Amino acid sequence: MNAMTKLRSGLAAIALAASAFAGHAEEVTLRAITFTPAQVIYAQHFQTFVDMVNERGKGVVQIQIIGGPEAIPPLRLGEAQQNGVADIFNLPAGLYLNMVPEGEAFSGSNHTPMENRANGALDYINDIFAEKANAHIIAHVDGGNGFHLFLTKKPNMTAEGTVDLSEFRVRTAPLQRAFVENLGAINVTQSPTEVYTSLERGIVDGTAYTIVGMRDFNWDKFVKYRVDPGFFQTDVLISLNLDVWNGLSDEAKAILNEVGEDYEQISYDTMAEATASEDKALRDEGIEVISLEGEARQTYLKAAYATSWDRLKSRDATHYDKLRELFFTPIE
Repeated sequence: MNAMTKLRSGLAAIALAASAFAGHAEEVTLRAITFTPAQVIYAQHFQTFVDMVNERGKGVVQIQIIGGPEAIPPLRLGEAQQNGVADIFNLPAGLYLNMVPEGEAFSGSNHTPMENRANGALDYINDIFAEKANAHIIAHVDGGNGFHLFLTKKPNMTAEGTVDLSEFRVRTAPLQRAFVENLGAINVTQSPTEVYTSLERGIVDGTAYTIVGMRDFNWDKFVKYRVDPGFFQTDVLISLNLDVWNGLSDEAKAILNEVGEDYEQISYDTMAEATASEDKALRDEGIEVISLEGEARQTYLKAAYATSWDRLKSRDATHYDKLRELFFTPIE
């Protein structure tokens, strides 16, 4: 029995035990997995989505969170979703670009999630996720929250006014790897749960992450510098195994879609407030912000977006033109 089969069996047992407590025979209970530990804001926000579904879906559809990264390593979540190890996932597209390269469009977009829903971008990419990942996307949540470079030592600057990371080892997720390497750094790909030890032991000199979450992981004990502006945007999706989605009643689908659309806006606004609050807290702790301005700022952002879209095109150009048209407005 391989590891994924054992994992599937274990989670099924949890779900079976939970089903004994279902209040209504006709109710469907969806098993959920999150990509961060419970104390991190992304998992907390997902709990809010779950609470909204459970309130509106009484007698029809409920969600029970059965685990996080301790149950399924983040880099295995795409496979777990495809195979139906659980039913519904709080999962960034960037963690399974190997399966769906087009998922790059979420982080490479400079539109809000609400704009991408309104202009048909979400519907278009949903068909791709169905085909390649056996997944159906409910919402792009916690959007508008960019990634920043957080460093333990001050970087040199290039002649163009951007940062030179040629003497740095920087932890990234697969999403940020190419851009950070283009800045000169040696990339170290790790899940967030590994970063504290790597910073503590000096294995890495920094990490690419959002402002929100730094203190949740206690990385602020080690990082001294932050590079602004943020690049890309968070690509956290709420999605279901496609077979599970297809098996739901129309009423259950309508509830999930309604809550997904509502929560997309709620989480966007909440994340903006949380980012402002965490920014202040980090500055009060003494972090030094290296802010790129003017032409240097534009050069930095153009390079980041170009890395993302070029990578998508190199992996699978089939939908490149349409995705770029829907998800991105060129930077002048």
